[in-house]
Amino acid sequence: MKKLILLLLIINILSNLSAIETVRLNGGTFTQGSPVEEMGRSSNEAQRQVTISPFYIGIHEVTQAQYEEIMGTNPSNNKGPNLPVEQVSWLDAIEFCNKLSEKNKLTPVYTIDGRNVTWNRNANGYRLPTEAEWEYACRAGTLTVFNTGDNITSAQANYDGTRPFNNNERTEYRRATVPVGSFAPNAFGIYDMHGNVGEWCWDINGMYAAGPQTDPVGAASGGYRVFRGGGWNHPADFLRSAKRSANTPVTKGHYLGFRVARNAR
Repeated sequence: MKKLILLLLIINILSNLSAIETVRLNGGTFTQGSPVEEMGRSSNEAQRQVTISPFYIGIHEVTQAQYEEIMGTNPSNNKGPNLPVEQVSWLDAIEFCNKLSEKNKLTPVYTIDGRNVTWNRNANGYRLPTEAEWEYACRAGTLTVFNTGDNITSAQANYDGTRPFNNNERTEYRRATVPVGSFAPNAFGIYDMHGNVGEWCWDINGMYAAGPQTDPVGAASGGYRVFRGGGWNHPADFLRSAKRSANTPVTKGHYLGFRVARNAR
């Protein structure tokens, strides 16, 4: 009897470790991009008004335990079950989303044909957030450079603190990923939107379409996919809420991971 109870306890612990926890965001209109006076701003961050429909988003970056349960492998360089998975390409993240949907008896979102991926926007399965959804979730109602204000420190996020924002005081550089949820969440209850690993988004990289937008999905064509948030090895500038980064969909890096989203409409 004691062995059975112990076995059930272990199963429960493992189940909790690998479960994907999400939060529902009710959507709304926000200002995407950065003001012209923001330090470190790039020309591709032109501000625009964006309306976001309700959606669910993971409160944590996908962990190695979660990824290994679904994919059967752990490609990460810095190993640990509660560390964010890294060394995953955009295509790896897309495949994970479909397999996670299948496991949970949801309709897969993506049709994958080699490197060509199409998105069924009516499907109820797991997916990557769009770039606009990601920034909406990251900002959590803030208009400042970071969701922590106009500066960020190593007590608030995992990044290269020896390269601070706007010549602020240098802080700690941990030189590796840390367990998800190691720092305080933002006002939406979401963790690690700044630092730890850069997070793949759905969008093809390109200049923002001008004027007000509703649920934009990025450029129509191009060879690079967006990732957001900056990683453990990036300077503070890369952690800005408006900062846009991109790489090829087959690129794998020890600073690249992701979090999942789902439709809520």
